[in-house]
Amino acid sequence: MSRRTAAAVLAAAAAAAVLAGCTSTAPPAENVSGGQGGPIKVSAADSSCDVATREAPAGTISFTVTNTGSKVTEFYLYATGDRIMGEVENIGPGLTRDLIVEVPDGGAYTTACKPGMVGDGIRAAFTVTGNAQRSVDQNTRLAEATAGYKRYVNSQLEALVPKTQEFADAVKAGDVAKAKALFPVSRTYWERIEPVAESFSDIDPKVDGRDDGEPGVPFTGYHRLEKDLWESGLQPDSAAMADALVADMKDLQNRVATLELTPVQLANGAKELLDEVATGKITGEEDRYSHTDLWDFKANVEGSQAAVAALRPVIDEKDKALGPLLDERFAAVDTLLEQYRVGDGFRLYTDLTDEDKKKMTDAVDALAEPISQVASVVTS
Repeated sequence: MSRRTAAAVLAAAAAAAVLAGCTSTAPPAENVSGGQGGPIKVSAADSSCDVATREAPAGTISFTVTNTGSKVTEFYLYATGDRIMGEVENIGPGLTRDLIVEVPDGGAYTTACKPGMVGDGIRAAFTVTGNAQRSVDQNTRLAEATAGYKRYVNSQLEALVPKTQEFADAVKAGDVAKAKALFPVSRTYWERIEPVAESFSDIDPKVDGRDDGEPGVPFTGYHRLEKDLWESGLQPDSAAMADALVADMKDLQNRVATLELTPVQLANGAKELLDEVATGKITGEEDRYSHTDLWDFKANVEGSQAAVAALRPVIDEKDKALGPLLDERFAAVDTLLEQYRVGDGFRLYTDLTDEDKKKMTDAVDALAEPISQVASVVTS
């Protein structure tokens, strides 16, 4: 689910440590800690976004974001063209969440707070000075982790494009029953790699936006076709919407081919996927017409597990207790989800009881806690 288009998280334990072997050519930057080191503090209110410093040296940059307003908010660090370097979502009033992001290249960036989680946000320029060696260039395990995860992402894209084409073909043929059956299946591959897809801020709203999204943003993509299939009936432009969805998936595949990932992105993405579950799937917000939210739930968890698996050698090297705990919590979520399986799919969200939803919330929360430690462990 796109929090940039819905009425979309990247969270990790705060750390100022630089990735192993990551050195910067820029002098240390002062922050709100009085120049003694530590994360950059951000005060995010309903009408302001106060970042303690507008400059930091290249390398691993940490932010601690406190919501001092009354609306749920988000915080982003953008590169040129609104490419998302890092984000932390779903920060409720009074809460503090942390973001760690690896920025090896100096230059002009942008910070943004998004009160209400909509719009372009309250933006300001942010400068990264000097340059830093990428952690993957200095640490073989980290390089292997990112390479392994990139292979996973590519494998999902190789399935996503043709499966989306099948779904689109069914829509264009007017075969509503077949399109309904393919809808949650084709979304599975998207949901597994959603953090990577969301890094391209122009693709995500077109593919995963909702009809109560931002004013002026066309309602297209999966959820527009979901509404056509389950609620309003196929429309004169449904075929065009289906073609556009396939084109966007092919565009995504082409862009990912040249995308350079960092270990911190893997760690943050694992947590983001769990936040997607907590804020969209468990609530029934995501697939509000088809109620196929549990398919997305399962895919998000699988994607999170894939990111953690890629980082596992690094995690085991630096924190021997964390890996087994993650295994235990992932297994608990998988076991719970299997209780709601029906054939190759799952029960509809509307069939769940309040007790079912509470069990899911508790299991995801229990998993999210150790997942939130991964970024700080990787950067230690």
